[in-house]
Amino acid sequence: MKIGLQQYWNLLVEYLKPQKGRVLKFAIALLASIGLKLVNPQILRYFIDTAVAGGSGQNLLISALLFLGVALVTQLITIAATYYGENVAWRATNALRADLVEHCLKLDLSFHKFSTPGELLERVDGDVHTLSQFFSKFTVYILGNLLLMSGVIVVLFAEDWRAGLAIAFFSLTALSTLIRLRSIAVPYWQTYRQISADFFGFVGEQLAGMEDVRANGAKSYVMQRFHKILQGWLPIFHKARFASTILWGTTNGIFTLGTAIALSVGAYLWSQNIITIGTVYILYYYTNLLSEPIEQIRNQFEELQQAEASIYRIQDLLQVKSQLSAGGEQRLPQGALSVTFDHLWFSYNDRKSGEGDLVLQDISFHLPAGQLLGLLGRTGSGKSSLARLLLRLYDPKSGSIHLGGLPINQTYSTDLPQKIGLVTQDVQLFQTTVRNNLTFFNQDISDERIYETLEILGLSEWLHSLPQGLDTNLGPDSSGLSAGQAQLLAFTRVFLKDPGLVILDEASSRLDPITEKLIETAVDKLLTGRTGIIIAHRLATVQKANQILILEQGRISEYGQREELIKNPKSRFAQLLQTGCSDLLI
Repeated sequence: MKIGLQQYWNLLVEYLKPQKGRVLKFAIALLASIGLKLVNPQILRYFIDTAVAGGSGQNLLISALLFLGVALVTQLITIAATYYGENVAWRATNALRADLVEHCLKLDLSFHKFSTPGELLERVDGDVHTLSQFFSKFTVYILGNLLLMSGVIVVLFAEDWRAGLAIAFFSLTALSTLIRLRSIAVPYWQTYRQISADFFGFVGEQLAGMEDVRANGAKSYVMQRFHKILQGWLPIFHKARFASTILWGTTNGIFTLGTAIALSVGAYLWSQNIITIGTVYILYYYTNLLSEPIEQIRNQFEELQQAEASIYRIQDLLQVKSQLSAGGEQRLPQGALSVTFDHLWFSYNDRKSGEGDLVLQDISFHLPAGQLLGLLGRTGSGKSSLARLLLRLYDPKSGSIHLGGLPINQTYSTDLPQKIGLVTQDVQLFQTTVRNNLTFFNQDISDERIYETLEILGLSEWLHSLPQGLDTNLGPDSSGLSAGQAQLLAFTRVFLKDPGLVILDEASSRLDPITEKLIETAVDKLLTGRTGIIIAHRLATVQKANQILILEQGRISEYGQREELIKNPKSRFAQLLQTGCSDLLI
């Protein structure tokens, strides 16, 4: 994929357009600083010619003070231009970060399953940070210095057409050479950024699993992988820097050529008495002044090579499409919701699935509104996958799911998380207050309602023990919070959301018997007037279910009304109950 100038321009326009006012201020400051840079050499020429001609000291003093004043104002305006440029850049990159995060949140879980958090962090932050130079310094120096070069050429043409023609030839040669060489390091920087993403992904994964790594003595393996990535990282960096050095060497050669041209032309015109010694000086001065924008343009082209590699990776990320079909415009009804699976087949694999790839095969059942389904099966039988499908974290390969009588792929995508409450055995706590952890930042939920819910779940004493109550900060590894308490907080979230369907996915697996009994009454209240699905290994967990569904290797092994299955001595459910092992894993 080759990125053209039009794509660079489109990217700039998209993220700079909302900042028209700041961009205008930046442009005014930039043009003013360029104009003053062109004026000051003229003052210097007047000073030299006046001194050579034996002019008055007063004129020399005035011109010297004027030169210093213009130089000071130029610096102040340059600072203002840089400030506006950086301000625009940060706002633009923050907008790009927000777009990338929003895009990633819209992607289905199959994408996140194969993308580590560290890699995504490098994409969203590392690559975008590289582009901040593109949004600020690139526009400041490339645009500004091109204008400065144009101004210098115009001034020199006004002094003498031969001088202007010589410097114009020098400038065009320098720019064309840099443009031709600008992309030689892009493939190396692109590989460098990918290895960087792999490295941060690896580090993030190992830090998240530090307890298991240390407990199982995998430290040596982790360090071996760590050094292997670093050993592959350094040679790529050397290649990228070497390719970029070609630009540096070329620029130095161009500077030498420019100085030779300026001195040769100046010496010839002065020997012909066409220009004064002051004009010879400003010819040399302007040529050296051109070396600054050319050097800065060279630096920007070098950074552009890294930015281009980041743009490749950002575009690759933005081109990833969610496998979920677009939602419809139907609203789910209020209250308890019926659940219907109709000949559903599902696989996590994107390609056409064979029998071995299918997680769920020909699943059909109907759960009336207000009833409770007990979903049993061994680990890997597909129980949790069924819950993910109800939340549309994935779409089935074939078949359909109806919720409240409506196909879930025809409902508003925001309805499902509001109408379905899910409690899993793994509770994610966020680095924010207790209130935000419970309400998921929904400010419409009052503190009184939170207190009532915590009272029902027996968490009032725990809440009162916190130094700042609901304003106490929690986090992924909050000290003083047991696994059982974290599980109860997850129940609180569902209570506060007041959904029409509640899914408990091994929700009590981390609770001790005392805590589990504590929430039995709360669970009964939670399921009152709502439809419920309890996913469990243990038979005792589903003793209040209206229906029982047993999965075996992705297929329905048994399904029916709980009372009917108990009365049927040939049913698997009845046979398991008759063994007397109600907590037996099946």
